[in-house]
Amino acid sequence: MDAVIPWIGLIGLIGLAGLAGIKSPVLRSRSGAGVRMMGVLGLAGLSGIWIPGAGAMGAFGALGLWNHQSSRLAFWGRMGWTGLVGVPFLLMALK
Repeated sequence: MDAVIPWIGLIGLIGLAGLAGIKSPVLRSRSGAGVRMMGVLGLAGLSGIWIPGAGAMGAFGALGLWNHQSSRLAFWGRMGWTGLVGVPFLLMALK
């Protein structure tokens, strides 16, 4: 397991998909604004620099694409929930 933990942080790269929201933002009329605001939690992935495995929380950045009008970008928005994988590593480090 110790060999896998540093690689788990690579899941956080999913959060880079959230940058697509700059070029093609979600329409304000679409529901899910609260979930899209959680995309800011992707910054928690920076803790992966110090805490192995916690970088996976960077995937939360993709939540900024939640309920996007493009089905392809909406898929990446749903993938943002994979950031939950990094939360246990952060909690273990905080103990």
